[in-house]
Amino acid sequence: MAENIRITHVRKRDGQLQPFDSTKIFDAVRKAFDATNTADGNAVQKITERVVKELNEGWAGRTPGVEDIQDVVERALMDAGYVEVAKAYILYRRERTQVREAKRLIGVIDDLKLGVNAVSVLKRRYLLRDDQGNVIETPSQLFRRVAHTVAQPDANYGATETEIQQVEEEFYRIMTEREFLPNSPTLMNAGTDICQLSACFVLPIEDSIESIFETLKHAALIHKTGGGTGFSFSRIRPRNDIVSTTKGAASGPISFMRIYNMATEIVKQGGRRRGANMGILRIDHPDILDFITLKSKPGALDNFNISVGVTDHFMSAVKNKQDYDLVNPRTGTATKKLNAHEVFELIVSAAWQTGDPGLAFLDRINEKNPTPQIGAIESTNPCGEVPLLPYEACTLGSINLAKVVKNGEIDWEKLKELVHRAVHFLDNVVDASVYPLEQIEQAVHGNRKIGLGVMGFADMLIKLGIPYDSEEALATADRLMAFVSNEAKRTSQELADKRGPFPNFKGSIWDKAGEQPVRNATLTSIAPTGTISIIAGCSSGIEPLFAVAFVREVMEGTRQTEVAHAFEQVAKERGFYSRELMIEVARRGSIQNMDNIPEDVRNLFVTAFDVSPEWHVRMQATFQRHVDNAVSKTINLRHDATIGDVRNSYMLAYELGCKGITVYRYGSKPEQVLYIGPAGAHAGEQDEAVIAGSEYSGGYSQAMNSF
Repeated sequence: MAENIRITHVRKRDGQLQPFDSTKIFDAVRKAFDATNTADGNAVQKITERVVKELNEGWAGRTPGVEDIQDVVERALMDAGYVEVAKAYILYRRERTQVREAKRLIGVIDDLKLGVNAVSVLKRRYLLRDDQGNVIETPSQLFRRVAHTVAQPDANYGATETEIQQVEEEFYRIMTEREFLPNSPTLMNAGTDICQLSACFVLPIEDSIESIFETLKHAALIHKTGGGTGFSFSRIRPRNDIVSTTKGAASGPISFMRIYNMATEIVKQGGRRRGANMGILRIDHPDILDFITLKSKPGALDNFNISVGVTDHFMSAVKNKQDYDLVNPRTGTATKKLNAHEVFELIVSAAWQTGDPGLAFLDRINEKNPTPQIGAIESTNPCGEVPLLPYEACTLGSINLAKVVKNGEIDWEKLKELVHRAVHFLDNVVDASVYPLEQIEQAVHGNRKIGLGVMGFADMLIKLGIPYDSEEALATADRLMAFVSNEAKRTSQELADKRGPFPNFKGSIWDKAGEQPVRNATLTSIAPTGTISIIAGCSSGIEPLFAVAFVREVMEGTRQTEVAHAFEQVAKERGFYSRELMIEVARRGSIQNMDNIPEDVRNLFVTAFDVSPEWHVRMQATFQRHVDNAVSKTINLRHDATIGDVRNSYMLAYELGCKGITVYRYGSKPEQVLYIGPAGAHAGEQDEAVIAGSEYSGGYSQAMNSF
C-alpha cells in the first residue's frame, strides 16, 4: 500500500469517525476489476496508490467522507482508461445507495451490515419495541441481549464473573458473525419478561373433554410465547363411538382438531409468529380415512401440518397387500379391517394433491427414543424434526456451514469449535428458559434435550464444487454430520463431567457400561431454519437452493432481486456475467436449460425442483444416520410429478431409515411462498419471475436491485 498517508480518519455516513484504512480502497477496486473480469497486472495496486495520493494531496488536514473517497476512486478509474471497471464501480455504489435507502424506509439502524430482507425480518419478528410499537434495539443489541441472558447459567456451575463475561463474548461473536443462530423464541424472548426460549413442544391429549380443552389452553400459552406444538389425537375415541356419561355419540378426533385450528388462528405467537401445530393420528385409528383426506379442501386446517403415524406392521402389510386392523382406542378392540395397500395409496394420492399428510414412522422413532423408561413417543413438533414425549420441549440452534469452508475445503477445526460453543449455548438455554407450565419444566429438565443442526449446506457444497445430487455430496453429508454428532457428544460428556448428566440418565439408551455419561438426552436435529437462514444469509437447513435468483417482496411496494452470491461470483470469474443474465435467471429460477451458461456451472447450481425425489430422500436419510432427533426436509416435486413419484419417495424414506417424510409438489397449494408470477412494473407487466415472500428462507444475501 501507499506510504506516508497524511489523512488519518474517514467520516462515515452517520457522522462518526473511523481510522483511514487504504486496504478498504484496494478491496473495493479489486472487486470492481473482478466484476468485469478485467486482469491487468498490478492495476489494482496502482489505482489504489493513485487514490491515496490524491486524497493526501487534496484532503491534507481535513477529514474526507466515504462518498468523497468513492468519488476519487471513480475518477482514478476513468482517468486510467478503465471505463468498464468504473461503470461496475458506479453501479455498485448505486445499488448500495438503494440498499441503504430500503433500510431507512424499514426504520432499523443496521449496525451489522445485514441484507435488506434480514433487516426487515428482524424488525417484524425479533427486535424489541416500546409500548408504542417503536423499535428500540439494533441487531447487535439483540445479539448482546441473547448472549448475556444465555451466558448467565454458567454461574450455577461455579463460573466467576470474568468467566461468564468471556462466555458471553463468545456467544455474541458466533451470533453476530452469523456462524451460529438459535431458534426464534430465543432471539425474541431472551432477556425479556417472557424469557421462554424453546421452539418445540409436544402436549398430551387423553380421551376426555377435560384433557382436550386443558391441552388447548396449554397450547395457547405456548403459542403466545413463540413456541410450536405437536399432538397425537390417537387416544381420542372415534366418531360415533359411545359417550358413556351422556350415552350420546362421540364427535371424534377430527372435530377437536378443527377447534384447535381455530384457536390457533386467534392466538398469534407473541403477536409476531402465527401458531404452528403438528397433528398425528395412528394408522390403526378408526377415523384414519377421514384424517388422510382432511386437508383436501383449500384452507382446511391451515394452522396444522398433519402426518399419519405408521407402524412397521402396517408398512409390511402394504408391501404384501394385506389387511390390517383398526383399533378403537377406548376399548383396545379391533373394529374392522382395511387393506393396507389401498390405504397407503390414499395417503400417497392426498399428499400428491395437497402436500398432506406426511408420514411419521412411529416404531423407528421409538427405537431411538433415548428414555424409553419414561414412556413412548407419540408425536413430533410442527416440522417433524423433534420427536418428543408428552410435555417435553426442545431448544434448537443451527451452525451456518457456509462459514466453515476455507480455501475450497471444510475447516474442521472451526467447525469443531462452533459445535462446542453451540452445545454449551443450548445446554445453557435449558436453564435460562422460563417454561409456561410446571409439567414442561420438569420434563425438560429431566432430559435436557437439545437439537443442534446445520444450515447453509447447499452453500457449502457449492463452495466445495460438489453438485447436490451426487454421490460425493452424500459422502460429504455423511462425514460432516458424523463429525458434528461426535463433537456434540464429546462436549455433552464434558458438560456432564462438570455439571452432571441429565436426571433421567439411568435406564436411558446412554446408560451403558464403560460409557461416559452425557448432559443431554438428545444432541442433534436438522430443522428447516426458516427466518434464521434469512438473518444468516445462507440456504435453509440441508435443502438445495430453491432458486438461483428470484425476486423477493421485501415489504409492501418494494421488491428486490436476489442472486445466489456464489453464482454471481462464478459468473464474474468465468466471464459470462451480465445484469441481463441475472435478470433472466430470476425469471427462470433454474439455469438448467440456459445454454449460455457452462455445463459444469449448471450441474453445480441445481435447485430444489431440479433435484430428483430420490436424491432428496437419500440426502435426508444420510443426515438421519447421525442425528439423535429427526430431520426436517421437504421432498420437493415439480408440478408435473406423478403420484408414483410420491409413492416411491415414501417407500424409499422408510427403507432408508428416515423417521418421517414430507413431500410438496409445486402448485399443489393455492398459496405458497415461492411462485412464478408477474415481476411487476419495474420489469414489465408481462414479464414473469420467481417471486418469493418476505419470509421465504432461500437465504441469499446478495441484493442486485431494489424496486
